[in-house]
Amino acid sequence: MNKSEKEFDVLIQEALSKEEAKYFDEMAEQNVPQMVLGLFKGKNSWLNIVMIVVNLGVFGIGIYTFTEMLKTESTNLKLEWMFYTLMCFLMMVLFKLWSWNQMDRNALMREIKRLEYQVSLLSKKKN
Repeated sequence: MNKSEKEFDVLIQEALSKEEAKYFDEMAEQNVPQMVLGLFKGKNSWLNIVMIVVNLGVFGIGIYTFTEMLKTESTNLKLEWMFYTLMCFLMMVLFKLWSWNQMDRNALMREIKRLEYQVSLLSKKKN
């Protein structure tokens, strides 16, 4: 947050009642651990849990294929195991990207709700 955003937030806090200020603070920007924990809240929390379990399984399979690649003497088999290892790690990267996109979506939704709240407060005070 830059200085003007902080000043804007201070002005908003002064204009709000205690309950409104508390709600506004709950919608503030989160750090990375809070965003990761936010993946396990809401309607799709079960899907995120499944994705993490599958990701751990794929990681285990990736470690297994990597050790098999190291054990193998034949070049053709070594390339085959290397391909399987690469596929496992690519799947893990895709799972991570999906999770980061979910965290970004949650942050955007939080900002949209925060803006809606500000607009509703302004319209309420105007009337």
